[in-house]
Amino acid sequence: MGWKAAEKLIRHWKVLRGDNVMIIRGKDKGETGTIKRVIRSQNRVIVEGRNLVKKHIKQGQGHEGGIFSVEAPIHASNVQVLDPVTRKPCKVGVKYLEDGTKVRVSRGIGASGSIIPRPEILKIRTTPRPTVPGPKDTPMDLVLEKTYDAKTGRGMPEL
Repeated sequence: MGWKAAEKLIRHWKVLRGDNVMIIRGKDKGETGTIKRVIRSQNRVIVEGRNLVKKHIKQGQGHEGGIFSVEAPIHASNVQVLDPVTRKPCKVGVKYLEDGTKVRVSRGIGASGSIIPRPEILKIRTTPRPTVPGPKDTPMDLVLEKTYDAKTGRGMPEL
């Protein structure tokens, strides 16, 4: 990717994997679906069951050939998140609650201003965090060892 293309990449994404969106431009205009995949390097998203194209696949070892319908990527500017209350497309804004948590809210004309919940699919980790320390992890007794005392200056290197 050249530097011109890198300049045009979306920095702050408003749509996430698992969001309910409406396609606002293209051959599937007005249809809704769930975002299956986000391709950030191309500013594109794949909506489940929408923007289907025919793909000719040659027969090979272990798989059949033929003509298949696959979902093609859509540019992120051609989809809008659905308001959870009105079920209409809306703009997405960011708001901080009193406890400091960052949430997405619906904005724009006809929007309810309600909180857009984080998709359930993002709450599930694909690989669980390890519970037992591995060979490269630092032992807890070395982590908790006090190596510097601010009052006495013990542990400070001699300059």
